[in-house]
Amino acid sequence: MPEGDSIYRAAQGLHRALAGKTVTSFETVLPKLARIDEDAPVTGRTIERVTSAGKNLIIEFSGDLHLHTHMKMNGSWHIYRPGERWKRPRRDMRIVIGTDEFVAVAFTVPVAEFHTSRSLARDNDLRRMGPDLLGATFDRDEALRRIRGRPDEEIANVLLNQRVLAGIGNIWKSESLFCAGVDPFHKVADLDEGQLERIVDCAYKLLRRSASGRSEFSVYSRGGDPCRRCGTPIRYRKQGVDARGTYWCPQCQT
Repeated sequence: MPEGDSIYRAAQGLHRALAGKTVTSFETVLPKLARIDEDAPVTGRTIERVTSAGKNLIIEFSGDLHLHTHMKMNGSWHIYRPGERWKRPRRDMRIVIGTDEFVAVAFTVPVAEFHTSRSLARDNDLRRMGPDLLGATFDRDEALRRIRGRPDEEIANVLLNQRVLAGIGNIWKSESLFCAGVDPFHKVADLDEGQLERIVDCAYKLLRRSASGRSEFSVYSRGGDPCRRCGTPIRYRKQGVDARGTYWCPQCQT
């Protein structure tokens, strides 16, 4: 699943390619979007900006029209030059936004909705989203408050809850807890304030570093390999009701 840093980079790339450009073509295989396009055509509008919010990506058009997409497990946005061959088959296409200079294609995007500013503000997923680690402003105190509000849950599962802290997925859950030296299976109630603060600070630092194109995994996808810090074999276990994979060092994360 794409995480907040991947969505942030995708939004930045789309913004650089599309912002200020006029839409010359719009195509979709999604009936709900097609119906709205018939009544209020996207073609002819100006793309004002592309932003991210946690794992959500939003394209803003002139005339108070917003396209909200969520990648879930397999969705992605690609940018091509007109006429350039796509890297994925056309059967995976869900949305195409064309301009004179670039073509943006959404592949296998499971969530795609048109909104006005008013309806976007009422969207449940966005309205209830926790503090965004990659947002222009990040409310650290609110993030800590929301984490403390789930005392009986294991900390790794809490970090995946987008209503607690937005942007973390399986990779940065494991990496943030390694950085903070915290066992992923500890319940929130068993952690002191200093540990919770280190977790949030590590997540903030790691996601922003990755969003800028710099990242290295200490534990993620390294099950059985020696820990780069102490040499102990990295362990792997599925965790939570969704059986999401967790990597950790049993020596460094006590």
